[in-house]
Amino acid sequence: MIRAGILSDTHLSTLNREFLQRAKQCFSDCDVIIHAGDLTDVSLLEAFPDKTVHAVHGNCCNGETRAALPGQKTFQLGNFTVGVTHGNRLGRHADTIEASLWNVFPEADCMIYGHTHNAVCHRTPGEQGKLIINPGAFQMNGRYGMPCCYAILEAGERLKGSLHELPLG
Repeated sequence: MIRAGILSDTHLSTLNREFLQRAKQCFSDCDVIIHAGDLTDVSLLEAFPDKTVHAVHGNCCNGETRAALPGQKTFQLGNFTVGVTHGNRLGRHADTIEASLWNVFPEADCMIYGHTHNAVCHRTPGEQGKLIINPGAFQMNGRYGMPCCYAILEAGERLKGSLHELPLG
């Protein structure tokens, strides 16, 4: 089984001790890290030197980060196809973004986005339903009244996603 930690909307311009501590606490048992945009600065990915990292830029990223990371990405996680985008170009609200994901990632088994800071994890209807995940905002101060969250994606015989609140302290 492959275990992926998913985060988004970190909004940090530099690595700090608190972020490093939380990232280690939440993702130490993960093989892969997926960042769904708004890192702000690409140096944030240095927090995961021993992980495979898939990341996209978001609307709040600086120029260097936008140049270094794509706006959307598709990759394999085990036997599954995963599509990730920040989502800001697809709409402002979750329902609009989720409807647009089908056009962006028609072959994906799992579609991941950020931007709204609102954590969601659900499977679309049907026998071969797609898994849709927004990990929420991985930051120490829950913006827009949302809790600070992240997601875990497990790829085994099938894909399984789960949401988690950031541990306090």
